[in-house]
Amino acid sequence: MKMQTLALIPLFAALTAAGALIRLPLWPVPVTMQTFCVLLSGVVLGARAGSLSQLVYLVVGLMGLPVFSGGGGPAYVMTPSFGYLLGFILAPAVVASVIGKSDISVLKGFIAALAGTAAIYAVGFPYLAFYLKVVAQKPDALRLAVQAGVLVFLPGDILKCLLLAVAAPRLRL
Repeated sequence: MKMQTLALIPLFAALTAAGALIRLPLWPVPVTMQTFCVLLSGVVLGARAGSLSQLVYLVVGLMGLPVFSGGGGPAYVMTPSFGYLLGFILAPAVVASVIGKSDISVLKGFIAALAGTAAIYAVGFPYLAFYLKVVAQKPDALRLAVQAGVLVFLPGDILKCLLLAVAAPRLRL
């Protein structure tokens, strides 16, 4: 791994933390700019370093620094949004694999961002549904998880994907 890439790993972890500060509080998972930073890490750093930056972010938050949208600490594992944070580790690898080594067009950047967002949902949604069913004891957990953990975020996530698609061709290392 290049020295420049190594230096950018903690920077992207910090950017993701900063993205948590830009939030619209909704229950059970707030809307933040974190996902934009996560997807961007896959564009700029690639699969391995992008995922590593998100792992650093997750570890720092679980150690107790309040970098998540709702704080930090090991108890954060028991929050409804923790699955989405786990999805952050997978998303940069998905984005980078869709983009590949060639030049990035706006369309390719958009498809990569959508795939990365889908990866976040693929981990976060089942975690949220499990949380709602087991911890919150909601009989309609699956319906609630679709409404509160996917549908409410789709418009904003699509907008973030469009923004990333426009920026991606200019930001790749």
